[in-house]
Amino acid sequence: MDCRVVVEAAVPVYDVETTDEAVRIAISKTGEMLNPDLNYVEINMGTKECPHCGDQVDPAFIAADESLVALELEMTVFNVEREEHASRIARKEIGQRLANIPLEVLEVNVIDEGDDAEDADETEDDLFDDEDDDTVLPEFEDLID
Repeated sequence: MDCRVVVEAAVPVYDVETTDEAVRIAISKTGEMLNPDLNYVEINMGTKECPHCGDQVDPAFIAADESLVALELEMTVFNVEREEHASRIARKEIGQRLANIPLEVLEVNVIDEGDDAEDADETEDDLFDDEDDDTVLPEFEDLID
């Protein structure tokens, strides 16, 4: 079984003035720590909700020119037995590269391989099913006239 795991990371960023700047620096900093070993991990801006009203808030909190940014890191883990196994592997792989950055597994989604393989076969059959068409393309000279 293959799983898609989303891990939330709290990345500290220093000497920033705006939340946009903090998010950009956090994504860059995280990318540098993960690459080249984990270049297949997708880095996205996290989403946070206000615990009191439920409204969406910025993923970065700034105080005294320092920021804490919530990022979502997504990776696919292959050949696992259970979803819990996939989450432990993702936390370990990402956590080894992101020293002293807290991580929390947000979600684990099982990738259904059977449906993808059937869809790929159907698409491939549709692409190469031109032998049954009775239409013939016109010659180049006929198109010019």
